[in-house]
Formats: sequence, C-alpha cells, structure tokens
Amino acid sequence: MKQIYFTAGPAELYHTVTQHLQTAMNEQIGSISHRSQKFRDIYRFTVEQLRELMAIPETHGIFFTGSASEIWERLALNCVEHESFHLVNGSFSKKCYDYALALGKFAHKQEKPLGEGFDYSEVEVPEYAELVALTHNETSAGVQLRTVDIHKLKRSYSKKLFAVDMVSSAPYPDLDYSLIDSAYFSVQKAFGLPAGLGVWIASEKLLERAEQLKKADQNIGAHHDLPTLWKFYQTYETPATPNVLFIYLLGKVAEDLNRIGIDNVRRDTEEKAKMIYKFIESHSAYEPFVKEDRHRSRTVVVANTIQSSANVIAEVKKAGMVIGSGYGKFKDSQIRIANFPATSAEQVQQLLDVLQKIG
Repeated sequence: MKQIYFTAGPAELYHTVTQHLQTAMNEQIGSISHRSQKFRDIYRFTVEQLRELMAIPETHGIFFTGSASEIWERLALNCVEHESFHLVNGSFSKKCYDYALALGKFAHKQEKPLGEGFDYSEVEVPEYAELVALTHNETSAGVQLRTVDIHKLKRSYSKKLFAVDMVSSAPYPDLDYSLIDSAYFSVQKAFGLPAGLGVWIASEKLLERAEQLKKADQNIGAHHDLPTLWKFYQTYETPATPNVLFIYLLGKVAEDLNRIGIDNVRRDTEEKAKMIYKFIESHSAYEPFVKEDRHRSRTVVVANTIQSSANVIAEVKKAGMVIGSGYGKFKDSQIRIANFPATSAEQVQQLLDVLQKIG
C-alpha cells in the first residue's frame, strides 16, 4: 500500500517530483559536469526561483551544502571570532549551540524547556556576541519563533549578525532579508524532496565578516568557506561537485510553488494547521504540546497522546498514513504531524478521521 507521509523529514514528496525526476533522467542531468554551462543555467534558474518565492534580495548569495547541519559549522567558523548567542528550546537549536562550543567558540545560550517559545521582550543578547542564532521552527518540539519577534530583535541589536534556522518551515516564514543576514534550510521537509541538499542564504555583510576573519589569520574552515563559495557563485558554479540533480529538482519545485503563489502556500499552511490544532484541542485522547498559540508551529504540530504513541502510529499506518513519534524523551508519549505543501487539506482530514477513531 502506498503511504502518505506526514513525517517531519524526510517527508511526503511534492506531487511534481516524479515528473521532474523523469525529465532529469531524460536530459541526463545526473551526468553533467558542474563546470558546464548547463549546470550554470540550472544553478541560476534555481536561485531565481528561490528569490521570487522567498523574496530574497540580490544582496544575498544562495549556496548549496550537503545538509543544513553543515551550515551550523560554516556559521561558527565564518562569522564568529569569539562569541555567539543562541536561543535554545529544543534538540536542534541545542545542536547549533553545541557545534559552536565544539569549534572553540564562547557560546552563550538563553534556554527554555521543550514546548515553550520565546518572545522579543524576554530576550537579552550579550554585549559581545557577534552572531545571534535563532530557530524559526524547532522541529523536535513544534515551537515557532514569530518573524515579527525576529525582526524586532534584529532592529534592537542591529550591529550583530543574525542567522535563522528555517529547516522545517521554509518557504513558509515571511522573513525580511533586508534585516536578516543569513538563513538556511534543507530540502527534505517543506520543499518535498529527498534528503541530501542544504541551502544557505548569506548576505554581503556576512561575507565581509568572513573575509575579515580570514585576513586576520583565523581558521574559517578548509571546506566550503564563505569567501570561496561566494567566489564561485559569481559565475553560478560551486567549489566542489554538488548534488546537481537535487539542485535541479529544487528549482523545479520552487517554480511550481511560485505558480501557486507564496501567499496561497502560506494561507493553505495556516488553514491546515488550524484544522489539526482544533482537532487535538477538542479530542480527549490528544492535547497540544505547545500551550501558547503564538508559539505553535504551523509546519510541525506536536501532540501529547493518552495511550502509547507507538500504538497511535501503528494504527495510522494501517490506514495508509505515516506520522512521526515524539523526539527524544517524548518518543513514547507524543506524535508529530508535518504540515507541508505536499499534503492537501483533504489528506489532512483523512488523517484526522483516522486519529478520531483511534481515540
């Protein structure tokens, strides 16, 4: 039986991926050189589609990595001489902080328990922090940091570099890139592609910082440092052989989303999220893990379960759908439901009907 994946990544493939993959095979995209004009055209096309979809200005370069996790290391090496600051309220925001520590940086953190979010008014950035690392959507806990709060923080600490993890929410968040210095995501979540490609958006200001550190003989990394990525980006090339096939597929899916329109994508995401939260709030067998609505993720919904989550997941699978378990210590007591563009409102309703019967 073919399954519908409501998992937080890898997730359900976007419905056009099969068609685009067949076209790529017909055109032998997997075999072309990354120094060819054909690849340069693919890179340029993907960048153009992402700029349109996410309103990314020309002041920001768009680069490709092996994963979003790799970008945690790139940020710490290329942007931080001594100190960074991290908002931590889940496993992935914590990992970004841990990467900075592992690289010898003096990393500060303001931390909250899983399930709790941050508001602008309670955040205090240390005086000497050079980079502020924020997570728009904490995948492990289903918590979002509102873009209005991200923008307010940047305005209040305008001299500091701001980097936003949007791994499990892009392209949904309406980030103002005239304020944000860097953002990054991976393609196996809301873009509905197989895993294996990270996307790093970085401003000219971020490049200047990396160049300053390099000039001062600081180690900014030997693999894919930002000045090298930017140098090759000028001609739509990459320093090493990238995942050409997935860059092609990303451009095509971004084009498909542009045809729908980002406003419609966001509206659909919000309407489906309302359906899910309304259900888990009203059903006695489930409850929202995140209590405050303003902190609830619109793309990854986390619910506490009365019975073992393994039982719920097993019953859902019998109906041809796959949902995720809770993360870490919540594995047996929570379910996670991804709300990405690849799944329709009708499919969400099918899932809720099954969950209703299980309860």
